[in-house]
Amino acid sequence: MIRTLPIELIVLVGALLLLLGVLASRASHRLGIPALLVFLAIGMLAGSDGPGGIYFDDHWLAQFLGSVALAYILFAGGLDTSWGTVRPVWKQSALLSTLGVVLTAVLVGAFAHLILEFSLLHSLLLGAIVSSTDAAAVFSILRSREVRLRGNLEPLLELESGSNDPMAVFLTIGFTRLLSDSDASLETLLIQFVIQFVVGGLIGFGAGKLMVWLINNLRLHAEGLYPVLSFANVLLVFGVAGMLGGNGFLAVYLAGITLGNHSFLHRRSLSRFHDGLAWLMQIVMFLVLGLLVFPSHLIAIAIPGIAVAMFLIVVARPLSVMLTLLPFSMPIAERAMVAWVGLRGAVPIVLATFPLLAGVPHAQTLFDLVFFVVLTSVLIQGTTIPTVARWLGVDVVGLIRAETLIHEEFVDRCGGELSEITLDKDAPAVGRRIVELDLPPEALVVLIKRDGTFIIPRGSVALEAGDRVLVAAEAEALEKTRQILQGTHFAGRRRTIPKNPNKCL
Repeated sequence: MIRTLPIELIVLVGALLLLLGVLASRASHRLGIPALLVFLAIGMLAGSDGPGGIYFDDHWLAQFLGSVALAYILFAGGLDTSWGTVRPVWKQSALLSTLGVVLTAVLVGAFAHLILEFSLLHSLLLGAIVSSTDAAAVFSILRSREVRLRGNLEPLLELESGSNDPMAVFLTIGFTRLLSDSDASLETLLIQFVIQFVVGGLIGFGAGKLMVWLINNLRLHAEGLYPVLSFANVLLVFGVAGMLGGNGFLAVYLAGITLGNHSFLHRRSLSRFHDGLAWLMQIVMFLVLGLLVFPSHLIAIAIPGIAVAMFLIVVARPLSVMLTLLPFSMPIAERAMVAWVGLRGAVPIVLATFPLLAGVPHAQTLFDLVFFVVLTSVLIQGTTIPTVARWLGVDVVGLIRAETLIHEEFVDRCGGELSEITLDKDAPAVGRRIVELDLPPEALVVLIKRDGTFIIPRGSVALEAGDRVLVAAEAEALEKTRQILQGTHFAGRRRTIPKNPNKCL
């Protein structure tokens, strides 16, 4: 039906849904409701069973959009992951991402088989689909809510959520093949498992190294091309890994971690670009998945859906976490917090489209159950993370994340600027000490780079030819400072924002 509508109408509706999602995320933050739940709700309201009346049942398109969106979300998460921070917890995360996922899948599968009377393979398929925590959900809630967890809890949770999707994807595809292909065998699936993880890991690490080299050595003539370069690289890594038999999700996540833990040009702008892109992908993914579901179908499976969701939240996830973390000395309160932040999000819904496309019997029932489980998980766990953290005593009281970096706020709100000035051999400031330059009081020399080394400037420091001087100044004072240092007027483009005297100098 959508393909028969005018392009302009599709664009208009899409833009309105995106805008509504952005505005709703602001309201969700104030109300303490996870933004992804709001995105799903908007999609459901816009769908065929809601006031919007948009009929959408293209599972292939939903799977395609969800997979691509998840690739960018994982890459952004990896890019923002400091290896120094996650190194102490990589063993715990590796076990949770593999053994923990398998245990969760088996426990949920056993419950579905015994209580819901599903066949064993159908039950294990359901368990596999909901077995992994969702990176988009965990990244979104931990990084946007005013809650900080003590010790290594945050890096453990983020690393686990970013690395456990490949195992869930493998299990889901494996059980789907066993149900839809009579020639599939367990031995073949195990071989594919090893190939997927080895190939995906090698490609991810190698691609991350290649990205570092490309960004630092291509020397593109326009800074705006670097986001395009990184955008294309993510798709390339995902596609190459999949075509060579590797796991694309693991590859892009490792590529992001590898790139993020090396020095590269335009780090801040690229990090901001991928952060915004990850939010866009989250909104698009949850809106599309919200459109895909028919809320009227959920009524029939409400009771089994609640049963599976509560078993997953109260039994399967906590038990798998406790068993997996037994070899490690970790306080019980921290283990309980890891168990509670077992959020299910868009990934299980995307995985639930695999059986639908493969023609597995009762696939629609599985899809509806998975959607119900996701809604319950986000609604119960996602909204109570700060409260549970306080109950368990694992939160850091009084410490919240800064919304904006201080130098960016100076530029954006105060009309100030951070500008780099290079001194040539004829510059009037060469050979003079900073204290002798009579710089405007609204200007400050922040840093000097000389012959590859950085100098914290003091009044007694004498400037030399070739120095690259970083100056923080108000817009008007910067021009005067440039004249004092270089003896020339600046004719280039400069970003200027009117100063707010109530909030600035």
